[in-house]
Amino acid sequence: MTGIGTSLILGQTVELIADPFHASPDATIRYRRRGGVRIHNGRIERVGEADALCALDPTVPVTDFGDSLILPGFVDCHAHYPQTGIIASWGRRLIDWLNDYTFPEEMHFGDPSHSRTVADRYLDLCLANGTTTACVYCTVHPESVDAFFEAAAARNLRVAAGKVMMDQNAPDGLCDTVRKGYEQSRALIDRWHGRGRALYAVTPRFAPTSSPEQLAAAGALWAETPGVLLQTHLSEQIEEVAWVRRLFPDSTDYVAVYENHGLTGPGAIMGHAIHLSDRERRALAETGTGVAHCPTSNTFIGSGLCDVAGLRRLGIGVGLATDVGGGSSFSMLTTMRTAYEVSQLRGEVLHPAQLLWLATVGSADVMGLTGVVGRLAPGADADLCVLDPTATPVLAQRTRRAESIRDLLFALIMLGDDRAVRAVYVAGQPALGAVPIGNLDPDSRRVR
Repeated sequence: MTGIGTSLILGQTVELIADPFHASPDATIRYRRRGGVRIHNGRIERVGEADALCALDPTVPVTDFGDSLILPGFVDCHAHYPQTGIIASWGRRLIDWLNDYTFPEEMHFGDPSHSRTVADRYLDLCLANGTTTACVYCTVHPESVDAFFEAAAARNLRVAAGKVMMDQNAPDGLCDTVRKGYEQSRALIDRWHGRGRALYAVTPRFAPTSSPEQLAAAGALWAETPGVLLQTHLSEQIEEVAWVRRLFPDSTDYVAVYENHGLTGPGAIMGHAIHLSDRERRALAETGTGVAHCPTSNTFIGSGLCDVAGLRRLGIGVGLATDVGGGSSFSMLTTMRTAYEVSQLRGEVLHPAQLLWLATVGSADVMGLTGVVGRLAPGADADLCVLDPTATPVLAQRTRRAESIRDLLFALIMLGDDRAVRAVYVAGQPALGAVPIGNLDPDSRRVR
């Protein structure tokens, strides 16, 4: 990680000190009205009261964000960067959406220049929305993977990504073979996994587009490469579940298809996971398999309402995800808002601390990055998001009435968007909005 020495940023700090799904949510928020984060060589060194941190060393440069909130950068655990251009395309059901928009769009990603252009756009949109880590599907083309990791490296972002593996039920131009999918994925792992801040994710798109032989090859590859993630889709729509039942009649259910091919366990992230049987829920919990909750996608494409609270009660790890471009927004604030609305429709109320947990710690945990990103805590990477609670007139009038940090967070989640993102730090360096450290008022040491 590139270091920048020591620096200090001040504002209202919000830490989640325990899992709000397994403790009183209000008690899991540590809030400092006048707090700060001291950064050293790209990592968080201390979080504390502003005056105490300033007194540690009067020579350390300071950036003061006043009443803005300092949070961990958001972590998006399921997205498709090649679908950036087709976000918000009118759709019907999942398979129609894939055939009408996704597959035609992905045909272009054998072109390295096109892939890099879209990767740059996607990552800049992530940063504009305060997202500093993402787990991303590329296309079947290795060029799409190289372009994405190159673009992420240029921004020093911690990301995971992988080449989609598909050998059936997709256009010829997007299909590989069992051998080709394995060999190309293995070469990409060797080239990118662990390079800088990059992680690789073995990526069979979903069971219907991979033969049993390819799923087995993906499972073997994952087993051979410790530390690599595994990402795929699970039980997004009822028609899809029925399709999988027809394609894999020897498997008990959808989760069993993945179990039978070595594709469950810690580090496996299942997108959606809406229509699950009790056996499937138990299997996810027992194997330590994670879930990516994609609420804007699930409502946009009419997939259903994920039982987030129920999954968490079983101990299943759940992160939050935009699912761009089936999801209709790059904003994790919007995604949290929709997660709240989905929970309301299920008869459960998610607390602001639970929503923030899903968008930071929860996603980091399912990505195997516990303690690395997603937390405002010593030792974590200094990937930070600074939110302005007065960014828009409607937000300002609402947050002025906030009587607690819970109320303030909820207002930001309900009314905030990219306009509320005042600054973003990546590994301790300003990536958006912050005046570069070193451009200081000589009298106060404070960036103006």
